[in-house]
This record gives sequence, structure tokens and C-alpha cells, in this order.
Amino acid sequence: MAGPTTAEQRGEREQESSGPPLARRLRPTRLRLRLRTIIILAIALTLLGAGTVWLLYGSRWLRVERVSISGTRVLTPEQVRAAAEVPVGAPLISVDTDAIESRLRAKLPRIDTVDAVRSWPHGIGLKVVERTPVLIVQKGGNFVEVDDDGVRFATVSRAPKAVPELELKLSSTGSTGASLRRFGEDRLVREAVRVAGSLPSGVARIARTVKVRSYDDISLELNDGRTVAWGSSERGALKARTLTALMKAAPDARHFDVSVPTAPASSGS
Repeated sequence: MAGPTTAEQRGEREQESSGPPLARRLRPTRLRLRLRTIIILAIALTLLGAGTVWLLYGSRWLRVERVSISGTRVLTPEQVRAAAEVPVGAPLISVDTDAIESRLRAKLPRIDTVDAVRSWPHGIGLKVVERTPVLIVQKGGNFVEVDDDGVRFATVSRAPKAVPELELKLSSTGSTGASLRRFGEDRLVREAVRVAGSLPSGVARIARTVKVRSYDDISLELNDGRTVAWGSSERGALKARTLTALMKAAPDARHFDVSVPTAPASSGS
């Protein structure tokens, strides 16, 4: 079989020698285009980042101009605004909302929770939830308010309406003394708070005093002079239902005992 002719062999050598030099010429061009694209993108991103930083921190468009307050009942918006110390005029992005919340809780113990939020483009919003007293403790001529966590959060000159007064009838001797040594005064206060929180709404409105003698000897005195032996704070929901039923069954009774809710009693007329 005859091999390729001399002309064919010369054509194949020319074709082989022409390929690689062309690829070598195109490769630097592609690299330059790719490098140019990377440089342009890097410059664009740098400018965009610098512009964003300037807009957030350097411009006058996104600065704190107002502080809005919501949720106050006893406190005034002016009191909250003064305690918050929001840096009006500062860049909105730089305001430390956690620090604002901490200042408010420290300076105004009446505040239970607070949420400080940015309100773009110019505001800070403070959403406040105040503590609600469930008991009061007389102290001199004033009254200390106690919330449902047992926190004594404020002293007021006038007792709030429909909030019973706490009386601690504690002694260092006998069963009362043993209860005081075992649980401590703070724990007994919390037990009284639990009782106050368990009262039926109709009874809570007319409760005048919650008296604590020991852990399992807590009683109520109502505005009309009727009394309720509640016992401990345990099984509060059942005791509340039992007391409601007992008061309906014996409307003229002066004393009710739900300390053992499965065996309630009433007496007096």
C-alpha cells in the first residue's frame, strides 16, 4: 500500500506547526480581559462599600431625630425618654439598643420588659411593658408595690386600687418560726403572691388583705369583713373554683375555708 505523497506530507507539517502558535497568541489576550474584569469589579465593590459606610455613618440622612414611646401606664413618656438617654443626632446604625434597654431596666424598676428598635430612617422606638402590682406592703406612710414574681419594684404614697395589702404575721417561735427558718421571708412573700394570682376575679377585686403566718397558713380578709382560709399556695386553681362555688352556696357565710379544697367549709352568718 502506497504512503502519503511528498505534497501531502508537507501540508500536514504546515497544519501541525500553525496550531500551537495561534493558541499561544490568544491566551494572553484572554488573561488580560479576565484581569481587567476582576479589577473593574473590585473597584466597583470598593466604591459601593465606601458609599454604604458613608451613607450609614457619615451622611445626615440616617441619623436619630426622634424617640417614640409606647406601652406606658404609670410612667410618662418623658420619664422613659430621659432614662433611655438615646443619642439624638447620632448615626442610627451606631445606636446600642441593648445598652438603652439595660439603662431603662436599671433606672426604672417599674419596667418589666422593654424592646428598643430602630425605626428607619430617623427613629428609635421603645416598647415598654410595666410591672403590675398584685400585692402592696405598707412601709411607713407609703406602700411598696410587689409584682407577680415577688419583685418589690416601686414605692408609692397612695395605695393602688383593687390591690390587697400583704401582712406578714411571722414569729421566730413555734410552727411559724419553723416555717420562717425553713423557707425564709422572701419565699413566703412569693407564696403570698401566688395566692393573690390564683384568686377568682370577683374575690380579687374585693380582697383587702393577704395574711401570711406560715407556708401553709395563708388567709384573706375581704373588704366587707369576710375571711377566707386559703392554706398554702398549692392547688390554687382548684381552690379558686371551690371558693367561687362555696360563696354561691352560702352567700351569708362570714368565713370560708378552702385550705383542703376537696373538703371545703363555711361558717357564720
